[in-house]
Amino acid sequence: MNALQKQEAYSAMLKEYPDILSFEQMCRALCISPKTGYKLLQDEKLNSIKIGRAYRIPKIHMIAYLINGN
Repeated sequence: MNALQKQEAYSAMLKEYPDILSFEQMCRALCISPKTGYKLLQDEKLNSIKIGRAYRIPKIHMIAYLINGN
């Protein structure tokens, strides 16, 4: 499966989520615990935007993370 096919597959899987996800939505979409979610963000394995104390994660960055498997 090439990268374009993977992106289409992940986009279809995440279509029910908004373009910008909250931290809780990200954890739910990836089926991970909050501890693992914070580790991904702190290690900068998944790009995010921090607004005050809240993280916002663009869906496109989640798709890139899933494709690259960092």
